[in-house]
Amino acid sequence: MTDTLRPVQPSAASAASAASAAEAPDAPDLPAPDGPRKLKRSIGVVGGTLLTISCVTPASTLFVVVPDLFSTLGTATALTIAVGSLLCIAVAFCYSELGTLIPSAGGEYAMVSTLAGRLAGWLVFVLSLLVVMIVPPVIAMGTADYLAPVVHLNPSMAGAGVMLLATLAGLLDLRANAWITGVFLVLEVVAAAVVAVLGFAHSERGAGSLVSMEVAGQGGHTDTVTAMLVVSGLAIALFVTQGFSTAVYLSEEMENPRRNVARTVLTTLAISAVIILVPVIAITLGASDLAELTGGDISGMVAAWSNSAVGTFVSLCVALAIINAGIVMVIQNSRVLFASARDKAWPEPVNNVLSKLGRFGSPWVATLLVGVPGAVLCFVDLDTLYGITGVSVTGMYLLVAVAALLARRGTHAHTPAWRMPLWPALPVLLIAVLAYVLTQQETSHLLWTGGITAAATLYWALYLRPRRESRWLVTVPEDARA
Repeated sequence: MTDTLRPVQPSAASAASAASAAEAPDAPDLPAPDGPRKLKRSIGVVGGTLLTISCVTPASTLFVVVPDLFSTLGTATALTIAVGSLLCIAVAFCYSELGTLIPSAGGEYAMVSTLAGRLAGWLVFVLSLLVVMIVPPVIAMGTADYLAPVVHLNPSMAGAGVMLLATLAGLLDLRANAWITGVFLVLEVVAAAVVAVLGFAHSERGAGSLVSMEVAGQGGHTDTVTAMLVVSGLAIALFVTQGFSTAVYLSEEMENPRRNVARTVLTTLAISAVIILVPVIAITLGASDLAELTGGDISGMVAAWSNSAVGTFVSLCVALAIINAGIVMVIQNSRVLFASARDKAWPEPVNNVLSKLGRFGSPWVATLLVGVPGAVLCFVDLDTLYGITGVSVTGMYLLVAVAALLARRGTHAHTPAWRMPLWPALPVLLIAVLAYVLTQQETSHLLWTGGITAAATLYWALYLRPRRESRWLVTVPEDARA
């Protein structure tokens, strides 16, 4: 017997519930007693973009990820990020098409299950679950470094506090969270703008330096950045703006998802690329010498260009950006757990608990199960686990690109959805790039991720597949296609 997916079929009771919800827009969407639970539609393009850009965290990316690129790529950093942003367009097109074709809170796993089979979707879910549990606390632990100008905190304690704060915010209505994260995002963008203005105002070299391909070597020598180093740097640059995928996780809570998901994904990519790339160009031009640029101490450069007060302001904005990212990641990741329970991934008692919705329409149990363990993980050495997430994200994107190649077969070819240009060339290009990125990961990280994937496959073979009529029934709410 072949594995099949089960779409949510509307009933008379669910139609009546939908009519009642239309008359009372502030009430949560309540399903028929025996039907799958649905999230409340409460945000449009603006709210979705605010939440999604917040997940990209351009300021924290600028201050945390970009310095590593400066240390290896020097003046070629801006060029590498620009190339990575162009490649991310292919990723964004895949997410836009699949997110409007399969608009589900399950995100990648719902899309891949529907188009590439339930086993592939299950493996994508497991990979995303690794990211769900590891990345938020890793980022949260960086808060202490940027609060240092004001107060010295233990990184683990500060990270745990951020995770608990993000969990409390995640229990609120999604529209309220959009405004909370929007306020933090404004400060984040202001910090990036300050860096850009100061860098351009203190330019030490011309625009030609952006393609001079130089990096400071040992002993004060200048080394040449080769084309292969730029290609290797794409392993990091590709993920500088990758948070735009959050829009897909919010698709069930977006009004008119067929139109708004694609708009949110593409708008977020464009805005985040500008917020990150412009300051990188300014830093490249404004660094006093090649050694300072290669050192990547952006906070030190800002203080040298202005004064310590400005440097403190920028550091505090970065700390807020990290808190902002924590809130959005908890929101996003709780939706993944909620969707897995609704799709019967676990034994029935677990499914019943994870699918509970709170008074604000948020999946409160799933939110707690993401946030509270995340606070605990802040006291664990996460170096190896962080490497595992790099492999997991790459593998997940690879499977999404494969699903994009299959998105126009059979009935899916005629389903109303946003369609990417240059198909199938863009998914094929993306698959090739991500396959290369995987080859650049450490062997130990590949082995750990492979072992977890093998265990997940065993769970599929022994529990899910024998119960395929009642387990792992990936669903897309009927009104989500509207």
